[in-house]
Amino acid sequence: MIEIKPIELDQVEEVQQVIVAVCHEIWQLPEEVIRRYDAMSDLDNLRSHYFDNNGTFLVLIDEGRVVGSGAIRRLNNDICELKRMWFLKAYRGRGLGTKMAQMLLDFATKKGYKKVRLDTTDEQKQAQAIQLYQRLGFYFIERYNDSSCTRFMEKIL
Repeated sequence: MIEIKPIELDQVEEVQQVIVAVCHEIWQLPEEVIRRYDAMSDLDNLRSHYFDNNGTFLVLIDEGRVVGSGAIRRLNNDICELKRMWFLKAYRGRGLGTKMAQMLLDFATKKGYKKVRLDTTDEQKQAQAIQLYQRLGFYFIERYNDSSCTRFMEKIL
């Protein structure tokens, strides 16, 4: 049975493996390059980056195995950020990303955020993700952070 639930600390390594697997699939880079680009330090400090900072972190579980992730992180009192939306290929295109994103947006609304932002790296290689975000009501905006991403989106809650 596939379910979406809050991450447990012993699942962090599995989440990192999902992120590396998807990044490798998209950009065809070796793991060491991916980890140099993204140290995933937020995952080493889940509590301070997410849970203690008016955010959350969810995992997609299939038969006890982490196969996807997504999170909300506080940027300021009014704006949060959709982070770490990564799903293994077999779990994409099945409505699971929409379901997780909606759960995260519902969480953001309940917490009183007025806007949700996100960033992506490659409009062509991440076209499926961008289409999902657009279906959810996100639109393109100017850069809002100093990440290496190139496309930025926002949704008013």
